[in-house]
Amino acid sequence: MMSAFDAFRRLTPAALVLKAIFAAVAAELLLLGFILIRRTYRKRFFTKRDARMLQIRQNWDAILSGKIPYQTWRTKPSDRRIVETLVLDEFEAAGPEESERLLKFLRASGLIEKHIFEARQHSGWRRHRALVALGRTRAPEGIPALAEGLRDRNVETRLAALRGLERMACPEAAEEILTWISEAGLTVPGLPLQCALIPCCAERPQILLPYLRHAEPTVRELLARVLGEVATPSMGTDLLQFVDDDLHELRAAAARALSQAEPLVAIEVLSELAADPVWFVRLRAIISLGKLCHEGAIPALLHGLKDSNRLVRLRAAEGLVDFKTEMAVIFEKIVATRDRYGLHAYLTALDNAGLQAKLGADLKATGSANRPDTGILLEVLRTGALPAEQRPSKEMASARASSQP
Repeated sequence: MMSAFDAFRRLTPAALVLKAIFAAVAAELLLLGFILIRRTYRKRFFTKRDARMLQIRQNWDAILSGKIPYQTWRTKPSDRRIVETLVLDEFEAAGPEESERLLKFLRASGLIEKHIFEARQHSGWRRHRALVALGRTRAPEGIPALAEGLRDRNVETRLAALRGLERMACPEAAEEILTWISEAGLTVPGLPLQCALIPCCAERPQILLPYLRHAEPTVRELLARVLGEVATPSMGTDLLQFVDDDLHELRAAAARALSQAEPLVAIEVLSELAADPVWFVRLRAIISLGKLCHEGAIPALLHGLKDSNRLVRLRAAEGLVDFKTEMAVIFEKIVATRDRYGLHAYLTALDNAGLQAKLGADLKATGSANRPDTGILLEVLRTGALPAEQRPSKEMASARASSQP
């Protein structure tokens, strides 16, 4: 009697097709079985993990205080990871006292030393995770390990170390970053480096000044942007040295920082920067003049209304609108310039601030005795057209007269 295998051997081409079909079906069944087993395992894993996390959360105060010995959870990798996650998440919203308490717990339990060891000894994604976690602890003893990560050959490791130092947000972390870029230059993208330096330099922005004087042009440009974000009023005199600098970004940063300086010192310098050949330097200077809200800034802001750049005109107009007590006088000066673009910029800023009615009331309150052209100014405010644009020509007047019966 012929067996089934003999029948397959005789059907040579068809046998190959049948074997391929059986193999495909078997592979699909195996893949489906693997997916089902994996989903079942992960469901059980997350169920157990959630139950264990709830148990740990219920005993959280006892764990932090040390009433529950550290060995009960530290020797179990799953429990240790849960505790680490909970502590690092609480750091994000903790106040000064709670942060000190959490940091004390991390030191007493040895988790800080564990992260430092992993940040130095591991490689790849394990090292990246350890560097970021070390930064989230905000422990000063982790800064040297993060500084070592900055000098790694892998750019992803350098970025992870940079993110860790950004979480530190302290001058010591800024010193490490500045020392590194002065030695190696820009070996990472500029935006992550800038984002890391801003919180680190916020407490002591003066540490940027020595590096700004001696760094290479690309680094100076980046540090200038950082300085513009973190400069304080106490740095007013230190920033004057950069007003005539060849680097556009540094002049713009000095202009931005001078918005918090003494008005008597800042207005003269900012008025010069408002005439800079580079448009964004003029923009920063005009914005700073507006923030000073000092009467001495009005002439420079009026000149800014005639700038060739639209953004400069708009910010000059916004600065002038802030002088609410002198709106009528300022509006008269704007009309006297006979500049249509400056007038439209001021009216736009006035409309955005909702102060058109107030300006109209101020113009009427001054009276015709003090300002004979009050009616013209009110008409300009209403129509947005200069007086010369409002008067019809003689031809138009004669045509209107002939058309009337």
